Amino acid sequence: MARKEFKYRGLSLEELQKLSVEEFMNLAQSRTRRSLNRGLKDRRAALLKRSRKDSKAVLRTHCRDMIVLPEFIGRTFAIYNGKEFVSVKILPDMIGMYFGELSPTRRRVMHTAPGKGATRASKFVSLK
Repeated sequence: MARKEFKYRGLSLEELQKLSVEEFMNLAQSRTRRSLNRGLKDRRAALLKRSRKDSKAVLRTHCRDMIVLPEFIGRTFAIYNGKEFVSVKILPDMIGMYFGELSPTRRRVMHTAPGKGATRASKFVSLK
């Protein structure tokens, strides 16, 4: 079974990667477009420059407000979530998302059996 070709707003992946940031901005959703229209902040511009310079290395960043651009596809970024760097490989479906959406800051709480870290009395709770 043939895999469906990726399209973003009618453009193929190869066409998207040829676009400049300004040309991509016209295709993006409104929130992303307005953010890019204001210009890249210093941290975002530095990250974009580093990614263009070294295409193979895993880039570590604290910049969670960076927008995933088409030229990032196939790259791996280590995005800081407040405690550790989460390694994220950029896929075509992530175009237009923010790095912060890809690196969650909260984890699901998993409780164990009574007595683990609880009071001494809870150790003897019946297991009906």
